[in-house]
Amino acid sequence: MKKILAGLFMTGAIAFASAQTISFDKTTFDYGNVKAGSDGHRFFTVKNTGDKPLIISEVKPSCGCTTPEWSKDPILPGKSAQIKVGYNTGIKGAFNKLIEVYSNDPQNNRSVIYIKGNVEDVAGAANTAVQEVKAASPAAVAKAMPAKKAVKKAVQAEKLEAAK
Repeated sequence: MKKILAGLFMTGAIAFASAQTISFDKTTFDYGNVKAGSDGHRFFTVKNTGDKPLIISEVKPSCGCTTPEWSKDPILPGKSAQIKVGYNTGIKGAFNKLIEVYSNDPQNNRSVIYIKGNVEDVAGAANTAVQEVKAASPAAVAKAMPAKKAVKKAVQAEKLEAAK
């Protein structure tokens, strides 16, 4: 009985020792700050560090704003392939998404890669300036304006109109 169990254990150990193995050049791609509407495609390199062909069966994004593309061809031992990930840069704001990669790696049949970044509005600088003016006190705005007497008169005229 012990010999049978030892034989089964050794067979299993040999099977795992000679297999396809998935590895990535990086598991997170940081887009940094990107402009709205810019190219949202990035690439992850996948390498088969095992000694049997690696097959990526599915690449599943966490939401519809992320679209993956990959080759269905086996990745031969020692060779690499790329997973192209597209993020919809029409969606403004910070993002942090995961993509599940399913393969025939017996030790790691589900790998997770991540993308993160921030999509800025094209008019971001102008919006920042407007927000700074809105946040400033009326005295600071009047001081910064070259024709402050004209502004004061216009404000007084508006107040009179509103009072009527």
